[in-house]
Amino acid sequence: MAGSPERIAVLDDEVQAQMLHAILRDRGIPHAMQSYHSRAYDGLFQLGAGWGHVEAPPEYREEILQVIADMDDVEEDDLDAAHEAT
Repeated sequence: MAGSPERIAVLDDEVQAQMLHAILRDRGIPHAMQSYHSRAYDGLFQLGAGWGHVEAPPEYREEILQVIADMDDVEEDDLDAAHEAT
């Protein structure tokens, strides 16, 4: 049985959150995305704290963190390729 959800990682932006959500959904990993957006501050809090975070049962922590690391690696490879092309 899955444990109680806990904060796994803070996410940088909405694009990262959407990509992570799609991957976790495809893998059948239970999770929830929690945005830090506040209408009162019109998103200003997100500038310092990140977009929000992903919550999941603790037994999925390592798998989720690996997915995030893999996403970061792909992003870095894309940036490197763009710099080499210029």
